[in-house]
Amino acid sequence: MARPMTMAEKILAAHAGLDEVEPGQLIECDLDLVLANDVTAPLAIKTVREVSGRVFDPERVILVPDHYVPNKDIKSAEQAKIVRDFAREQGVTHYYEVGCMGVEHALLPEQGVVGAGDLIIGADSHTCTYGALGAFATGVGSTDAGVGMATGKAWFKVPETVKVVVDGTLAPGVTGKDVILHLIGLIGVDGALYQALEFTGSAIEALPMDERLSISNMAIEAGGKAGLIPVDDVTRAYMDGRVERPYTAYQSDPDAAFARVVEIDAADIVPTVAFPHLPSNTRPAAEARHVRIDQAVIGSCTNGRLDDMRQAAAVLRGRTVHPDVRCIVIPATQQVYRQCIEEGLMDVFLDANCAVSTPTCGPCLGGYMGILAAGERAIATTNRNFVGRMGDPTSEVYLSSPAVAAASAVLGHIGLPEDLEPVAAAADAE
Repeated sequence: MARPMTMAEKILAAHAGLDEVEPGQLIECDLDLVLANDVTAPLAIKTVREVSGRVFDPERVILVPDHYVPNKDIKSAEQAKIVRDFAREQGVTHYYEVGCMGVEHALLPEQGVVGAGDLIIGADSHTCTYGALGAFATGVGSTDAGVGMATGKAWFKVPETVKVVVDGTLAPGVTGKDVILHLIGLIGVDGALYQALEFTGSAIEALPMDERLSISNMAIEAGGKAGLIPVDDVTRAYMDGRVERPYTAYQSDPDAAFARVVEIDAADIVPTVAFPHLPSNTRPAAEARHVRIDQAVIGSCTNGRLDDMRQAAAVLRGRTVHPDVRCIVIPATQQVYRQCIEEGLMDVFLDANCAVSTPTCGPCLGGYMGILAAGERAIATTNRNFVGRMGDPTSEVYLSSPAVAAASAVLGHIGLPEDLEPVAAAADAE
């Protein structure tokens, strides 16, 4: 009789060929997928060449150039070319070139590449995003990713699991981004260090997939090894007909042992902003109205999906960005970009004087498409606000939901949609 196990433990046990595992145990697992991007893949590719010269399975290795593409400069062009040439040489099925690519952690769920029960490593810390689909997905270094690409295996220390229960009903305007910022503010950036986070409760169950993906995406910002959400009807509706391989839904046993349980009343969560220079430095957005901004960025692997674009457009419709603010909108995939056009959201953004970019991670990591000068401030729907994250070391980044970022872009300072003047009746009629 196997010991009661959590979701994370069950997925790891299954991939290690074991009946049971326990926290702290060192195990070797078979991997379903290994991924890397234009920043991290070149070193991983070097490792593949040193280990075997070949990827273990060209259908299980994923290469997405998304950080500095379309190429920012000669160096980034050379990085992308290394990835491109390797993908062609190895026959990598899931290689996404400019024009077909997207921000990797939005693109792979959308394209049905990742699914429930998968064990995934990626040379990008926000690989934990796929936990929203019931997968155990975690970020690793480029060398580990390269070994995984060559062998299809990786070593893990089985993590403890922290159960996060969010019960009740979220207030209107409160999003998945606010849920995860609230949690990180509560437990800190090391509150779940090398632990799996499992998100449950009626408020989580009521969220659409796009917002669940935002929550799992930022598990790493609390130190989490992974951020899992149990598979339910919302997950199945998203995956069925989309995920390219059979998937397995794992649930924690009722008597599974958790390192701790964090209980949150959904009514306590409000639109939240993370002040510099940590995602845990959170305050209600209503208490940040004194912060003037120079730039707003709406996009990223955290909040560049269609629901995010709709939330931003709902605020910007009939309004214009403050003349002192640059508002940059980045749909996370080509499909999201196209849907924005079809739904008229692109017209809303352009009419509001936003700059709209092709999919890229660009500004989130201070790469390009929105670098901050000395002393400038940005509000962003991204996931990190470390010192110098988006540009000059004296610049500041404030993290928020798309609606708060859009409202702030119009106001010229951090604020809420309800702070805005009503739009004209003619604009409403449109």
